[in-house]
Amino acid sequence: MALTRLDPNTALVIVDLQKGIVALPLVHPIETIVARSSALAAAFRTRGLPVVLVNVTGGAPGRTEQPRFNTDALPADFAELVPELDRQPDDIVVTKRTWGAFASTDLDRQLKALGVTQVVVTGVATATGVESTARQAYEQGFNVTLAIDAMTDQSVDAHDYSVRNVFPRLGETGSTDEVIALLDSRS
Repeated sequence: MALTRLDPNTALVIVDLQKGIVALPLVHPIETIVARSSALAAAFRTRGLPVVLVNVTGGAPGRTEQPRFNTDALPADFAELVPELDRQPDDIVVTKRTWGAFASTDLDRQLKALGVTQVVVTGVATATGVESTARQAYEQGFNVTLAIDAMTDQSVDAHDYSVRNVFPRLGETGSTDEVIALLDSRS
């Protein structure tokens, strides 16, 4: 872990902590992931920093070898954000239909309009939604921080691979407590 600093205008991006996703079998206790993401959201809101809540309602078009969600068969509340995130009126809510929160959405424009230069990313799933969002943020020119104890996946191997091999190439990694400590040091 090599978390060094947060830019003055950093946003928190919480990926896919929604009813239909948190119900999946995951390798880390989802209650812990939700609690840590919620703690980060509260810390960002207290400091007047942007909080982005991302949900997913579909998938990118195209053929794949592995089956995807049948969006016609999803429960009505599949995309509802978990209540523990305590959605606030000033939160930015992004509904995506791809793995990453920047592709085919206006998230880049919204964050840059607010002067955001860095994002902290949490959520589910580490190797798909979280990694894709982090990759896209990096490619859009944002500094990226990944709170690795506030994310999980359906596969321990996929989670570990992203944390060890991909994330250090996209930005800095650290814990929820380390991110909050950096926020506290700026106050």
